[in-house]
Amino acid sequence: MKLSEYFDKASGLGILATSDSAGAVDAAVYAKPHFIDEENVAFIMADKLTHHNIQQNPRAAYLFKESGEKYVGKRLYLTRTREVNDPQLIGEMRRRKYPEVAGKYGDENKFVVYFKIDKVLPLIGDKE
Repeated sequence: MKLSEYFDKASGLGILATSDSAGAVDAAVYAKPHFIDEENVAFIMADKLTHHNIQQNPRAAYLFKESGEKYVGKRLYLTRTREVNDPQLIGEMRRRKYPEVAGKYGDENKFVVYFKIDKVLPLIGDKE
């Protein structure tokens, strides 16, 4: 199964971990990634700590735990490639993936941050 298909079908909780240039770590709850293709994803970010960290250190990790009792999910190791500040694009991405939240949150001072997927691991273990 393609990674994009997995994320389309799975439900659960996602955490995006970043660190600043000094190595101070932050973890924040994030929605599932927006797939550009099977090697690139994007996240919508507010102008807060995660966004500031990714400006200083382009590497991040996204942990996704599927709903349920078992420890099933994915870990994505990511490198930031670019970002855009485009409220119209953010609105389109939200409508496409999360129609129930479209228009409920302001899209100003938000960014679409693009990442290359460097490595994918299961939630538990080290086998790709």
